[in-house]
Amino acid sequence: MITFDQLIPKLQEIFSNHNEFLQLTAPIYINRDLNGRVRLIVSTKWQSDQRVLEKLAIISQQMLETLGKRAFPIEQAVLFEQSVESVAFGAPVFPLEGVPGVSIIDRLATQGNWSTIAPASAEIPRVVFFSIKGGVGRSTAIAASAWSLAQSGKRVLVLDLDLESPGLSTSLLPIDRRPKYGITDWLVEDLLDNGDEVFESMVASSGLSHDGDIFVVPAHGADSGEYVAKLGRAWMPKVNSSGQESWSQRLQRLISLLEKRWSPDVILIDSRAGIDEVASACVTDLGANLVLLFALDGDQTWSGYRILFRHWRTTGVVREIRERLQVVGALIPELDGIEYTVGLREEAWSLFADELYDEVPAGSAATEETWSFDSSDEGGPHYAWAIRWNRGFNSLRAMHSRLNGIDADEVSAIFGQVIQGISNAIQGEDGS
Repeated sequence: MITFDQLIPKLQEIFSNHNEFLQLTAPIYINRDLNGRVRLIVSTKWQSDQRVLEKLAIISQQMLETLGKRAFPIEQAVLFEQSVESVAFGAPVFPLEGVPGVSIIDRLATQGNWSTIAPASAEIPRVVFFSIKGGVGRSTAIAASAWSLAQSGKRVLVLDLDLESPGLSTSLLPIDRRPKYGITDWLVEDLLDNGDEVFESMVASSGLSHDGDIFVVPAHGADSGEYVAKLGRAWMPKVNSSGQESWSQRLQRLISLLEKRWSPDVILIDSRAGIDEVASACVTDLGANLVLLFALDGDQTWSGYRILFRHWRTTGVVREIRERLQVVGALIPELDGIEYTVGLREEAWSLFADELYDEVPAGSAATEETWSFDSSDEGGPHYAWAIRWNRGFNSLRAMHSRLNGIDADEVSAIFGQVIQGISNAIQGEDGS
């Protein structure tokens, strides 16, 4: 039997031999279920057409012979639906590459799928701090960025969405300033339409604010309470008279409420690391205008991002997300830092060139229709914004007191490229 990864290439081989038939009957959907088995979904209008039925039987037989247990028996291989487009029920749908008229409906056990990209926020810019691996200094960078933006007069809203490994609030809020509730509390209360009970008590103003404001929404409140039990319910979809609202849609609704209530100039979001559904929501579902991809120069980083980029390319959404991405070189070492940064940017360029950039034929110049950058182009998203490793900023526990008396020049020297990049993004969004 073929493996899961061989499924799509084999389907492409099968269907590429039936182009004339597909032009007649399109659209055709291939339903890939939770077990990785596939069958066809076609319109009921073909159910009485004997020629179409005979052709579908031939394709079904080829699928069974080629795919083995990953295909359904002939008598179960085709489903007829009145409204073919409505059978996805919120599952990701993407075209079978190279086969016009055929798409795959991908049933997943989790709600996070990475292949549905929400439009970028048209009002308040949202910046997501994301990494494949933890321990790369994301939270520290958010704290420093929030501090610097507030110093310049901005109202900054900071969300700790690393719910399974919370800690950002400790860097921006001393114990006596932490709010009673947090994001997890709201997600749980909202299931019973009780979100208003905690809403006004889940945001705290950081004492680091000077010319501007820093509002912090932690993962949990000052008293975490039954956090594990609450976390096990936070991801639940909400069912009401209008249907089902996924947890990421609920989270989007919460952010809209926070925007309306606190009127920030920018929202900084600390995402969970890794390729899970929480990170998926942060990167693809919340309307991010800028997604910072934190990177250490190593195989784990690049192989992880390659998996993600390739998924975007396979599911046909790469053009919707790629222009929002920016690599951040995290924890650049003090010794040989220049050489390290050059190597990191070269690895990032190789990855982007393979998976995200448009291919430019040799001897040709890039045009307005192509999206590609040379390895040395500082405007390319592969050209990492560097964050220098610094002993004083390495401990989150000391972050609040460290920033409270830090020299602005030192913050700029360590985090300056990230802070400037975010500032440019904000200016680009509001047109100022």
